[in-house]
Amino acid sequence: MALLFRSFFSTSVTGQFMINSSGIPTNGVQGFLKHTLLSIKEFNPTHVAVCWDMGSVTFRNDMFDGYKSNRDAPPVELLPQFDFAKESAEALGLSNIGVVGYEADDCIGTLAKGYSKEVKVSILSGDHDLLQLVDEHINVHILKKGYGQYSTYSKKAFIEEKGITPSQFIDVKAFMGDTSDGYPGVRGIGEKTATKLIQEYGSIEGVLNNLHLLTNAQQRKINENLDMLHLSRQLAKIYCEVPFPDVWTPSIWNGVSSLFHDYVLKHELRTVDRFLSTNFQINKENLA
Repeated sequence: MALLFRSFFSTSVTGQFMINSSGIPTNGVQGFLKHTLLSIKEFNPTHVAVCWDMGSVTFRNDMFDGYKSNRDAPPVELLPQFDFAKESAEALGLSNIGVVGYEADDCIGTLAKGYSKEVKVSILSGDHDLLQLVDEHINVHILKKGYGQYSTYSKKAFIEEKGITPSQFIDVKAFMGDTSDGYPGVRGIGEKTATKLIQEYGSIEGVLNNLHLLTNAQQRKINENLDMLHLSRQLAKIYCEVPFPDVWTPSIWNGVSSLFHDYVLKHELRTVDRFLSTNFQINKENLA
C-alpha cells in the first residue's frame, strides 16, 4: 500500500495520471510495479508476497475511534488502481495477501516473524512503522526518494542510528503518538524526549517505575495521559498473529523470473510499459 500511495502522489501532484485507453489512471500502478521489480533485482529473493490493506476499518478502530479518522478519502483517480495493482501483481505471479480487519503491516509482520524462523526475510516499504520488526533475521529496507534507493536496517544498524532497539521503538511511538494514524500518545512529549526516556529507563514500565525522577512537567503530562499512553502502545504495535488461510504463502519468484529477467536488469520502465500493455490491453501511446 505504501508503494502504491507513494507512486500515485509523486506523479499526481503534477497531473500525471497516465490514463489508459480504457480511461483508468495507471500512475500509481506503474510506480508500484517499478518499485517492486527494482527491489527484486536488488535483493534477489526466492519468494515474494505483496500485502494490502483490506478496507479502512480494522480491529484498532474498535480500540480507539480516532484511529486514522483524520485521513482524507483517497482521490477518485486512485480508487480504481487498488484492484488494478493487485491484478498486476497477480499477473506477475506474486502472492497478494490481505485479511479483512487487519492492516497490511500486520500481514507483513505475521509473515516476517513466521518465516524468519527458517530463512532471512527482507521487507520493502516506505513506512517507518515497520522498523519495529527488525531483528537478527529480518531486515527492513525503507525507500528513499526516487527509485532503487534504500535505507537498509539490520538490528545493528537500527540500534546504531536510533540508540534504541527495534522493540523499544514501539514504546517511543507510544509516548510521542502518531499524527498520521491519529493517536496522540502523551501530549507534550515529542520524539526527542520520548527517545531519551526509553534510552534511560528501557521501557514504558521503566519510566513509570521511576516517574518521581522526572521533571514535574513530565510527571504531570504522563499522569494526565496515562490511559492513552498504554492504548497508544497497543495501537503502535504491529500484530504478528494474523489468521492466514493455509493457501496464502509467498510465491516462488523463480517460477516467473525468466520471463522478465532481461527487462528487469536493463529496462525497468520498459518492463512496466510492456507488462501493462500486454496484459491489460493498454495502448502504449497512453503510457508516460
